[in-house]
Order: sequence, then structure tokens, then C-alpha cells
Amino acid sequence: MAAVAAVIQHKEREIVNTFRGAGATSPDRARDPGELGVGEHLAFERLVKRAVLREAGGGKYYLDELSWNALRGLRRRMVFVVLLIMIIVLIALGMMGAFIPNGARPA
Repeated sequence: MAAVAAVIQHKEREIVNTFRGAGATSPDRARDPGELGVGEHLAFERLVKRAVLREAGGGKYYLDELSWNALRGLRRRMVFVVLLIMIIVLIALGMMGAFIPNGARPA
């Protein structure tokens, strides 16, 4: 599951970089995804749903840099929280003796 998420996020970064490289960063500079070689599949739809790519009309889209930065920040915070929870669980298990072999535990 994590591998699938990593692939999707990689594709999202590629799409963002394509729009950025084409200068499509405002409504008046919006571009058609097809002319940029961007397929409107899962990664594209996720970016549209999260308002990272915004439709400017006529099937043209542009990159909203603020939304992209906010999404990246949210993802970083989520990773941090998950890691923190994992560390807390490991510490708690260690304090309960979960890592001590059965024969080595005091009676």
C-alpha cells in the first residue's frame, strides 16, 4: 500500500513540475493537460480535487503554488505524527519488557 502511495505522489510531483515548467501558474497562463503530455488519471484528479491544479475554463488548468505548498506541508506533518506515534509505542513496549527474551525475565 505504501508503495502505491509513493508512486502516486511521485506522479503528482511530475505533473506539478510539468505545469511549473510550462509556466502555467496563473489563470491567464493556464494550459491544456493534453498539450503538456499530462494524462488526466488518478494523480491528476487528486491534484484537481485538492485544488493544486485549478481549472481556468476551456479544459485548461494552472498550478496553484500555495495549495501545492500547503499539501506538501500537510504530508510532512502527517509523516512526523506517524513517526512520533511509532516511537512512543516502541518506548512503551520497551518499558513493559516486550523486547526481553522470555527466559531472561525476572520472576
